[in-house]
Amino acid sequence: MGESFQAMVIREVDGKPLAGFENLTLADLPDNDVLVEISHSSLNYKDGLAITGKGRIARRMPMVAGIDLAGTVASSRDPAWKPGDAVIVNGWGLSETEWGAFTRFQRLKAGHLTRLPAGFSPAAAMAVGTAGYTAALCVLALQDHGALAGGAGDILVTGAAGGVGSVAVALLAALGHRVTASTGRPQEEAFLTRLGAAAILDRAELSEAGKPLQAERWSAAVDSVGSRTLANVLAQLRYGGAAAACGLAQGADLPATVLPHILRGVALLGVDSVMAPLSRRTRAWDFLDTHLDRAKLAELTVTAPMSELPELAQKIVAGQLRGRTVIEIG
Repeated sequence: MGESFQAMVIREVDGKPLAGFENLTLADLPDNDVLVEISHSSLNYKDGLAITGKGRIARRMPMVAGIDLAGTVASSRDPAWKPGDAVIVNGWGLSETEWGAFTRFQRLKAGHLTRLPAGFSPAAAMAVGTAGYTAALCVLALQDHGALAGGAGDILVTGAAGGVGSVAVALLAALGHRVTASTGRPQEEAFLTRLGAAAILDRAELSEAGKPLQAERWSAAVDSVGSRTLANVLAQLRYGGAAAACGLAQGADLPATVLPHILRGVALLGVDSVMAPLSRRTRAWDFLDTHLDRAKLAELTVTAPMSELPELAQKIVAGQLRGRTVIEIG
């Protein structure tokens, strides 16, 4: 297998990250134990930042971009994996410190692989991808905290038309909750309603500076936006409510106060998908297998070839993509 194959590679040029397609061979890949032939990946907001250079995601260069992959083991020096095993990888520093998914072949650390869940094809697993898997982690965090217990009121999802938000809406609706979807794209109201949203909220109502303590509106929330939006969400949570935070589309700052936490017992639950242990990953995928409606997954998914990555990266950073985008690698 000495032939070359195309990959999306990030290099440092004049002190800035610059991404572009390059031809690699197996000899160029890292010396990790498991060689995987990748069939599908997905496009996440983080991938968009990495490819456009609008966020310095890669911590060392050159770096192959892409934080999600599904494929088949081609060869392995680790006895846990054998040729033909179907696998997925989400996170683990791919595209940051570990070479990533936008390439036909990649050598990966054995401990970073997860067996392809039985209920998903490679394409469907990438339709879920890191965004959907993160949404599942958020919902599970809210469940474990007790914020989704019987009688819970409205649940808010911010960034609802995006990857995390759309899957979170579908999961929460499948669990029987009344979901309010916050979005800045009114044209997506029908899409979000089909996913299960009972109400649509203009993101402008949350995106500006607000009072540190506001009228109680939400029993729980899934937030992928951060900054002033998350501050307002916390200020609007009902007594004992919780917000699961997993993103920073508006910004990494949090201009909030302790008032919601010490006067209403509100909790802020941080959710990390990159370094989550295998037990948590397995639980999230089992949860998705049980509760994620495959018809709704198809509704929120589009598929594109790897050649369209530069254009799609610009669009996802600009907030012009909805749901999930599967990237065909083969």
